[in-house]
Amino acid sequence: MNLPENIEKEAFKLVLSGSKGAFRRINISLKTIGGGSAYQAEKYTDRQVFHDNIKPSDLRAYLEEKMEDFRQLDCFAPGVCRTLRISKKGRQSVVSRPSDMKPSESAHNKIKNRLLKEGEIIPPLVDMGVFTPEGRVASKMQDKYRQINRFMELLDDGVRQLKKQRIRIIDFGCGKSYLTFVVYYFLKEVRGLDIEMTGLDLKADVIDRCNETAKKYGYDALSFCLGDIAGYKPLHTPDIVISLHACDTATDYAIFNALSWGTEMIYSVPCCQHELNGQIKGDRLSALTKYGIIKERFSALMTDAIRGCLVESAGYKTELWSLSTWPIRPKTYL
Repeated sequence: MNLPENIEKEAFKLVLSGSKGAFRRINISLKTIGGGSAYQAEKYTDRQVFHDNIKPSDLRAYLEEKMEDFRQLDCFAPGVCRTLRISKKGRQSVVSRPSDMKPSESAHNKIKNRLLKEGEIIPPLVDMGVFTPEGRVASKMQDKYRQINRFMELLDDGVRQLKKQRIRIIDFGCGKSYLTFVVYYFLKEVRGLDIEMTGLDLKADVIDRCNETAKKYGYDALSFCLGDIAGYKPLHTPDIVISLHACDTATDYAIFNALSWGTEMIYSVPCCQHELNGQIKGDRLSALTKYGIIKERFSALMTDAIRGCLVESAGYKTELWSLSTWPIRPKTYL
């Protein structure tokens, strides 16, 4: 095990992630216990937290034992963070980067009960600028962080009801796929599920970039392909279809495909709903169509109402949310 040198003398915070075992992650912090310095480990399952107190002289042996069930170790020392990664084939690599995290911050900061925990190094959130390289929420990204966690809560609720260990997901109109990467990370690394995920988009350069990013993160079961939502045919029926900001009727094609395939769950965030806007006419609706902004919002609400009713008529339970999320769940979950 290529643990950083002098880890027991320099490290004041360590995070084990990329779980393969019973614990989702382990946070280890240097604290004053019983009048002396010792490390305290917080071992997280889905519902509980267990604690271990570790003597500095025993830290290396403790990490070597626990790393059998994890793929990543982030070690914070003054001015630097060293990250040890272990590939599926057992290859180890260590990367160092500057860090401005201080021991006092590590000891006293409280981590809120979020599915995507502050303090963990989550590569997609770091690249998005939501997290700093040390795993803290950037000061201007608090709202975005809460919004992403809210979407993960809705997704997690549905995934738990699926009661499947292996889940296939298609993300229509994935674009740059920021949230796609976060969804994959959460379901694969946090929830420990066997995920097979595909992103689809019309822009070749975007698809190439996303595939390169997935390779960089080591997300082996996440791939991106070039194609049109309307004519796409999957090799296997997906369990979940996600459509985040697919413009105008692209959202309808995504929903139609999901219904045609018998997909169990749909998560859709509508965008640019112009189809009805150009069709609404008539004197009886003049109060709603006189002002452009009112007509636009009315058209969007009507579009969502029609979509919701059509999906329900196909046997699904439909829930509409105002927090930039629109999950549509099967009636089997009623």
